[in-house]
Amino acid sequence: MFPRQLDTTSVISLVEDAVTAPSMHNAQPWKFLYRPGKHTIELHGDPTRAMPHSDPDGRSLRMGCAAALFNLRVSAAKAGWDPVTRLLPSADDPWYLADVELREPARPGDGMTALYPALRRRHTSRFPYTDEKIPTVVLDGLQAAALLEGAKLLVPDAWHTEVVLGLVHDSEHYEAEDPAVREETARWTDPGGVNDGPRTEGIPAYAFGPRQYGSSAPVRDFGSWRPELDRESAPFERHPRIAILGTSQDTPMDWLRAGQAMQRVLLQATLDGLVTSMTSQPLEWPELRWAVRDPSSAMGHVHMIIRLGYGPQGPATPRRPVREVLDIV
Repeated sequence: MFPRQLDTTSVISLVEDAVTAPSMHNAQPWKFLYRPGKHTIELHGDPTRAMPHSDPDGRSLRMGCAAALFNLRVSAAKAGWDPVTRLLPSADDPWYLADVELREPARPGDGMTALYPALRRRHTSRFPYTDEKIPTVVLDGLQAAALLEGAKLLVPDAWHTEVVLGLVHDSEHYEAEDPAVREETARWTDPGGVNDGPRTEGIPAYAFGPRQYGSSAPVRDFGSWRPELDRESAPFERHPRIAILGTSQDTPMDWLRAGQAMQRVLLQATLDGLVTSMTSQPLEWPELRWAVRDPSSAMGHVHMIIRLGYGPQGPATPRRPVREVLDIV
C-alpha cells in the first residue's frame, strides 16, 4: 500500500542528492529511471562512461553507481520513505544495477537519516592533512559503518601501511609508462572548459591539490603530466592514516555492496570531522592489487584505499544536470 504519492519533483530532489556521490575521475557513470505513478526508482550503469584501460571489468564504475545508490537511500530516508533496495534485479541486463522501492516506513531507521547533512558537505580533499591522531573510537565507528553494508574496513598497522604506500608509488610508475592509461585519465581531468561553458564532469584543476614535496601521502596527482599548470608545492603528512575497504568475494554484487559501504564510511567520516580522499591506483593493476590485502585477514579482495585525517575540506567538483542522468518515462 502506498498512501503517499511520489511526484516527479520529489524524485528530482532525491536524484540531486544521489549524484553528489564520488565516482572514478568524477565520470558520474549513472542513469536513473522513474516511471510516474510507481514508487520505484531504477539505477543503471552508463557504459559510455567506462574506462576500459583503467577499469576494464567495470568494478570502479559499479562502485561509483553504488555510492550514488547509497545517497539515494539516505535522501529517501530523510524524506520519510523506507527505501527497499534490490541489487542486480535483472539477469538479462548487467547494467541494470539496482532499484529502490519507496515504501512507508514501518520500522525504525538504521541511522541513515543522521547521515543526510554530510551528503553535500563531503568532498574529496587532495590537500595536506595534519599528523593529528584519529581516535580509536572514530575508526571503530567507520569499521562498523562498512559492516552495515556487507563490506569490511581494515585499518592497517604501520608495516602494512608502508607496503600499501609502496604499491601506490609503484602504480604511479606503471601509469606513467602506459600512454593509453594516461590518455584515458587526461580525458577526465582536462582543466579547461567544454565548448562554451564550464565542465559538468571530470576533475577540474582547482581540485587537483598542490604537488607533494616528496611522496608520503597516497594522493593521485592528476596534474603530474601538465607542466603548464601553475601549482604550488606543499609537504603532506609524514604518516598517512589509511583504511582498506574490501569484501571476501569479487563479483559484481560485491562491488555494489562495497560501493555502498564506501559511501557510508565517507559520510560517517565527514560527520566525524574528518576529511578523506581515495585512490584505486594499485587496484587497477592485477599484479599489484593482490599485494594490497592483508594475507591474515578474511578480506579477500580490496576495492578502495581511503586516506583519512584532519585538514582542509576539498572543493566541490562539478555535477551533470539532473536532466542528463534522470529519465522520466
